[in-house]
Amino acid sequence: MTDSALTTRDHDRNSAGLRYVYPVISRRAGGVSVGINLNPNHACNWRCLYCQVPNLIRGSAPPLDLPLLEQELRGFLTELLHGDFMMQRVPETMRRINDLALSGNGEPTSAAEFAEVIALIGKLKNEFGLNKQKLVLISNGSLLHREAVQRGLRQMAELNGEVWFKLDRASEAGMHAVNDTRSTLPQIRAHLATAVALCPTWLQTCWFAQDGQAPATEEARAYLDFLADLLRDGIRPQGVLLYGLARPSLQPEAPRLSALPLAALEQFAAPIRALGLPVQITP
Repeated sequence: MTDSALTTRDHDRNSAGLRYVYPVISRRAGGVSVGINLNPNHACNWRCLYCQVPNLIRGSAPPLDLPLLEQELRGFLTELLHGDFMMQRVPETMRRINDLALSGNGEPTSAAEFAEVIALIGKLKNEFGLNKQKLVLISNGSLLHREAVQRGLRQMAELNGEVWFKLDRASEAGMHAVNDTRSTLPQIRAHLATAVALCPTWLQTCWFAQDGQAPATEEARAYLDFLADLLRDGIRPQGVLLYGLARPSLQPEAPRLSALPLAALEQFAAPIRALGLPVQITP
């Protein structure tokens, strides 16, 4: 492992020198998040403008080496809990394991072994006494129609799990522009309804400026209308994780993107809260 101190701006998937497992100091969580990267091939079925993955390509996760994943995760948890990793590399106020997070360099649910991965994480959470720690899936939600993914979410619900479901824009034009996806709103809505039914689910929304301009009023209204329709139909997420740009994009559009001031995020959050949904803001 490298021995440089970790910061909230460093989400390097290679920082532990492992294939699948990496540590992150989470600005949102206020502790160490144990990242699990099922896409070491840098492949994703979306291409978000703000993505920090280098050399991103279109595609799915490669076949997983489950024994290696188990070896890495067990070894890293042992080091976190019983070694000097926390002392050497983690700021004093952050020296706790907050969660285990399936994120990484692509869409984690694209792994064919997704349900087996969740079962493995559950076994190790129990083995290391981490049952109170969250298991977080950070996902664009596009593959929630797959039986194996649904099976994994059912297991997650029993493991103190949460889904962070990407919803950056709620118009098809907006999703295409920001996420470079052809997913339709009915598909997104159906997949979100599935996620909410199977496991506690938060919406994760990146709100940022492009070419110096905040998202158009029409995009904000489409987002609020989408949430209102969900709630009217009894589809209730836990809330919204609203965040800005904290680290530079590694996509070609990076020079066109910039962070919005906290006041702009608060202004967008207010009508979401008025709908009855909690909003957690991370500038």
